[in-house]
Amino acid sequence: MSADNNDDLEPTIFAAVITPHRSLGRVGFLVLMVAFGAVSFVTGMLFMITGAWPVLAFFGLDAVLLYWAFRLNYSHARAYEEVAVTCSRLTVRKVSHRGRVREWVLNPLWVKLDKVAHEDFGIERLLLVSRGKQLTIASFLSPDEKASFAAELGNALSEAKRGPIRTTLQ
Repeated sequence: MSADNNDDLEPTIFAAVITPHRSLGRVGFLVLMVAFGAVSFVTGMLFMITGAWPVLAFFGLDAVLLYWAFRLNYSHARAYEEVAVTCSRLTVRKVSHRGRVREWVLNPLWVKLDKVAHEDFGIERLLLVSRGKQLTIASFLSPDEKASFAAELGNALSEAKRGPIRTTLQ
């Protein structure tokens, strides 16, 4: 039995998966594209009838560019971050929209959660600081969500610093 197998037996204090928010679902996207395409086509046809036929091509180009921009946005929505805290390790795993995985394993005893805040907008960045190095986390979240996440993660780090709780049965 290796030392890595012992880590699997350690209880998880905190675990979160952070994903980018997308407010427009598939049905909304389909409705938007059909409506935009119909308006562009009708307006373009009116311009073509009046003799300004190049305008129709620009309306078509607008529709194609809007479709491409949304598809790019949806492909970037596949990115996510995983954060897990146990008594002996803080694991941060970032997966890009292309599937590239980067993972950091830190000792929670030596990690400080730092916040960069703006007085009008709230928390702009959350940083894990360990041994003079900084790791930005939760960049997908809004300022209010970052504040809530920071509170939960801060509680988990405090609990991890207290060490494992051992109970005895009497």
